[in-house]
Amino acid sequence: MKGPYGRRAIGLSVAAAVGGFLFGFDSSVINGAVDSIQGTYGLNAFLTGFVVAVALLGCAAGALIAGSLSDRWGRLKVMRLGAVMFFVSSVGTALTFSVPDLVVWRVMSGLGIGIASVVAPAYIAEIAPRQIRGSLASLQQLAITLGIFGALMSDAVLANTAGGASETLWWGMEAWRWMFLVGVLPSAVYGVLSYTLPESPRYLIAKGRGDEAREIFSRLVPAVDLDQTLRELTRAIESDRKNRNASVRGPVMGLQSIVWVGIILSVFQQFVGINVIFYYSTTLWKAVGFDESDSLTISVITSVTNVLVTLIAIFLVDRVGRKPILLTGSVLMTVSLAAMAVAFTFAQGSGEDVSLPAPWGTIALIAANLFVVGFGASWGPLVWVLLGEIFPSRIRGKALGVAAGAQWIANFLITVSFPAMSTWSLPLTYGMYALFAALSFLYVAWKIPETKGMELEKTETLFVQKPKAAKADRS
Repeated sequence: MKGPYGRRAIGLSVAAAVGGFLFGFDSSVINGAVDSIQGTYGLNAFLTGFVVAVALLGCAAGALIAGSLSDRWGRLKVMRLGAVMFFVSSVGTALTFSVPDLVVWRVMSGLGIGIASVVAPAYIAEIAPRQIRGSLASLQQLAITLGIFGALMSDAVLANTAGGASETLWWGMEAWRWMFLVGVLPSAVYGVLSYTLPESPRYLIAKGRGDEAREIFSRLVPAVDLDQTLRELTRAIESDRKNRNASVRGPVMGLQSIVWVGIILSVFQQFVGINVIFYYSTTLWKAVGFDESDSLTISVITSVTNVLVTLIAIFLVDRVGRKPILLTGSVLMTVSLAAMAVAFTFAQGSGEDVSLPAPWGTIALIAANLFVVGFGASWGPLVWVLLGEIFPSRIRGKALGVAAGAQWIANFLITVSFPAMSTWSLPLTYGMYALFAALSFLYVAWKIPETKGMELEKTETLFVQKPKAAKADRS
């Protein structure tokens, strides 16, 4: 980390991780605007939920597109495409004049964010030295948490400046429109940075541009390791050329088994219900005794907690390893979600009038923040680390696209279903999330090997099943 090669890798990774900032910003910026949008266009509950969640479908499509495009065009060109789409959609959403128009811009922003969510972890994994790859890959999740914080903070500042999200702020535009317009700043920064980054050396070698790859690696790898690194990478890529038409398709329900590993990790990351905290936290905070006016401030504080614990994960991932941190996070999430489920069995009232008597309101509040700590220090950043390093290089872009697409679809399902499920039964809703957290522990313990400190080209071998005959000979 402290040497010149580590510092250069950190600089490139930070620049690439700005795509994660866009990811987090887009995920949360609508929180401060949703009530004003509902009032402006007279939306019912279903349409309001759809407007909030429809961007996630665009994200899934963008993630799927990005995989094949990044393998064909290179990582940098696809980064620029994502930046342009998010820039244009930020302006379009701010100037929206109808619900169909708003949906179009929300989908476009989702496409841009889906693209960024795939390209950033792939690029970081491919330029990072193996000794600090986990820490650098965790920057993606740190950037996401900073994006969430930036969105909620800007929402709060704009709403307070105008005296309300629906009030006119500058140039005759309401504050909620400015909330979206702020998105042009990070998207512009991301686009500009993409012109300062070198292309992925692994991509260059795969395209026969070895001299360019050597020049880039010479700034990232000590001279004594340079030739060996290039030889191993070239050998791995040449081996991949034998499978020129490599596909993510395989014998396990139409996909390769390693792709399913990525999909399942992605689904678990979302099915524990983390985005319920960031999308629908107002009801929870009101239930534990806070005024509605304080809910956005509490959400900002929660997002700061998310940032801080992600820093802890970055510090530990290459010291402790991936698997122990994931298992610990699963335990924390299971306990905290189960506590929330129990607390809400004592809820009084229903719908928006639900409340929790003492001491269950305090228990729910502590459990919710413990859940954020457990997720932010483990499953939040480490799933992105693993997605960047478990796939074979010949299908990395496509497989990342499929896994990230699954993540967005899972996010959409949780986002859309929570209002109806919470009306039906909050204890069962949080109990379901706790069940998924417990299942995530079992899956990691059973299926996920440790990849700490391994060369990127060797991590995939950990997921190759050994022939049954060989197992029988040893037994």
